[in-house]
Amino acid sequence: QVQLVESGGGSVQAGGSLRLSCIASVCTYGRISMGWFRQAPGKEREGVAAIDSAGTTNYADSVKGRFTISRDNAKNILYLQMDSLKPEDSAMYYCAADCFNGWAGLSALLYTNWGQGTQVIVAS
Repeated sequence: QVQLVESGGGSVQAGGSLRLSCIASVCTYGRISMGWFRQAPGKEREGVAAIDSAGTTNYADSVKGRFTISRDNAKNILYLQMDSLKPEDSAMYYCAADCFNGWAGLSALLYTNWGQGTQVIVAS
C-alpha cells in the first residue's frame, strides 16, 4: 500500500501555470510507477501523464507540449507542471501509484493506490 498526498491545485486564468505535487510513501517491494489523472464533473477519469521507475514518461494527446511530469526519487515526490492551461483542463486531479505494473500507463486500471485529489480550475 502506497500513501499519496497531493497539493498545488487552485484557480488560474487561461494561459497560466500550476504545479501539482504528490508525496508518496515507498513501495515495500517492487518499483513504483506513478501517474496523474483527472476527472471533470460528469466525465470519466482520464489519464493525463505517467512515469515509470526508469523515468519513461507518457502523456495524453490533449496535454502534450503543455504538461510535464517528473519525479524526485530521493524525496519520493511526483510533480505535474501544467503550462498554457485551458478551461477544459479544469478538473479534480488525482495522483496514482502502483508497485507492480512497471508501466507508465494512462489507464486507471493499472494503478492500485490513489490520492484524495486536488482541484484545478481554469477560468476563461
